[in-house]
Amino acid sequence: MKYLLDTHAIIWSINQKFGKLSSNAESIIMDTNNQIYYSSASIWEIAIKISLGKLNLSFPDLLTELKKVGFTELHSESEYLSLIIDLPQIHKDPFDRLLIATAKSEDMILLTTDENIQKYDVKWVW
Repeated sequence: MKYLLDTHAIIWSINQKFGKLSSNAESIIMDTNNQIYYSSASIWEIAIKISLGKLNLSFPDLLTELKKVGFTELHSESEYLSLIIDLPQIHKDPFDRLLIATAKSEDMILLTTDENIQKYDVKWVW
């Protein structure tokens, strides 16, 4: 299966002190039969949070760890952006909306605990 990590899932999978993955999420990530992806949009969101002092995390260490654990980065494609236009206005978080569009476009399951994302017509688990 192909899974796309929500931003918090990236942070929590790399550094447990920021939160706790569910046992299901942890099992999914640890299962070598699954393909685990993260969006460049999430990395952008993390960089913003670090710059605003909302997240105490070493950005270079994060990037190194993502490579080390073997997650695959997805870059935003125009196709993903075009899907955002048709998403309902449940909430306006641009990063979440891009993750939803990416997951739908790539037929991925979003790994998220975010209740707002769960209101969209997108496959998700936690």
